[in-house]
Amino acid sequence: MIQTYQLWRKNGSCPTGTIPIRRIRATKLLNCNSAENCGRKGPSFPDQLKKSNDNKAFHYLQANHSLAILLTVGYNYNGAKAEMKVYTPHVEHDDEYSTSRIALKTGPSYSYESVESGWAVNPSVYGDRETRLYTYWTVDSSNATGCFDLTCPGFVQTSNEIALGGVIRSIPVPGGLPWSMTIHIVRDPITMNWWLQYQENITVGYWPAEIFEALSATAETVQWGGEVSSSRLGHPGHTSTEMGSGEFPDHTFETSGWIKKIRIQDNSMVLKIPEWLFTYTDDYECYNVYIHREYFVEPKFYFGGPGKGWQSWRCVY
Repeated sequence: MIQTYQLWRKNGSCPTGTIPIRRIRATKLLNCNSAENCGRKGPSFPDQLKKSNDNKAFHYLQANHSLAILLTVGYNYNGAKAEMKVYTPHVEHDDEYSTSRIALKTGPSYSYESVESGWAVNPSVYGDRETRLYTYWTVDSSNATGCFDLTCPGFVQTSNEIALGGVIRSIPVPGGLPWSMTIHIVRDPITMNWWLQYQENITVGYWPAEIFEALSATAETVQWGGEVSSSRLGHPGHTSTEMGSGEFPDHTFETSGWIKKIRIQDNSMVLKIPEWLFTYTDDYECYNVYIHREYFVEPKFYFGGPGKGWQSWRCVY
């Protein structure tokens, strides 16, 4: 497996005591609806659903986001780690994005706190369709808080080796080894800060405990997998934005998105294979999931899909 690297490092590095910051162009700011919403995902549920206690409604009526994930519950989670395959999926419209990530969450679906990191193709945030390393956080399901990378106060970067939002080399060589990246998110039991590690030995920075409430103590669930954001999900005119490689789960030739070396940290703070794992997808005709677990030991998770396109005869509305 070939590990990813960031393109900007070809031109040098930052001196000790400084950090690389991606320049945000004026044209990007002009495309934002408001300064407060610039770099934010946007809420997943309409206002009327936030007041409802009917959890079934949230399952069927989640707006603008489609998930194909592996998740675990049942412990207090203080960390999660995995290796994920890196692609550059097709993103149809500028206001859509596709990610592959690890997320740790606490709270109800309509108002959760979360930290997450992985790779993303996100034209509205980055101004192009390159694959980039990203971080994200929110304390209210992105209703009024949270952002990607350093576009708002929150994540504190400490590394001079990594540029959040920096382009990573991601397209596998035909007939060769695929690119991959390793993400590790872990909570410091003393400071309660959530730290992000990239690959096996680069500490990127941390989310301070002060920006959270419940998540400063523990996470209730861990998710691994893909997310597509689009206002064109679930109705006629469904987006053709891809998830993963754009192919449905393939555990034989591994041409789809995949996540391996899946680990969690509970109160023992020891990296271990999750005991309970569940798959979830809310748009299986367009993006699907598959878990391969030999003798219930080492799980391998496959996910993805083409959205609505010539590759998908199932995804029709």
